[in-house]
Amino acid sequence: MIKDLRICFIGDSFTQGVGDPEFRGWVGRVLQATAAAAGPPEDLTAFNLGIRRNTSADVLRRIWPEVDARTLPGADNRLVVSVGANDTTLEDGRPRVAPDRCLENLAALLDGARERGLGVLVVGPPPVVGWGAEHLGRLLTLVERTAALCAARGVPFVDVTAAVAADPVWAAEAGGGDGAHPGAGGYRFLADLVLAGGWWEWLAGEAA
Repeated sequence: MIKDLRICFIGDSFTQGVGDPEFRGWVGRVLQATAAAAGPPEDLTAFNLGIRRNTSADVLRRIWPEVDARTLPGADNRLVVSVGANDTTLEDGRPRVAPDRCLENLAALLDGARERGLGVLVVGPPPVVGWGAEHLGRLLTLVERTAALCAARGVPFVDVTAAVAADPVWAAEAGGGDGAHPGAGGYRFLADLVLAGGWWEWLAGEAA
């Protein structure tokens, strides 16, 4: 049974669950599965800190005031991070955040989490279907480097980008909506990837 587990999820609109008619997104579905398997809901407190259009730089600017206010000494405090899709968006012909800077931002975030004793899990960024193959290529390159960074720091990484890009339900729902965000089926698929990608092992481990 979980004893006072607190999990902050921080990222962009995919973390927020934009587009889901059930208003659960992948985060809500992962939490629902966790509560069902792990014990009474009062032992699990979760905070969705996703903000639409946020890049890694935006997340780094706001993370610690938001996360510090939601952690509790003596609790099992955890942090789930998912960034990158907005970093690779082109503005004036260039990515909003350069790949090297994105990795620097993530490294700073991971270092800050270690200093605070937070157990961290990094979830790869879903692609934006409407931005096409070039966006996906930039994102996959960033994901490869992100995975290496996490491995070097001993932080678990859930690689979801390629699988989401190939999922017909995600593509159909996003394409039928705003071109970026899926509906319930797409988020259910992403939640299943996270749950099968090391979630339970991470949850069973000790915080950093």
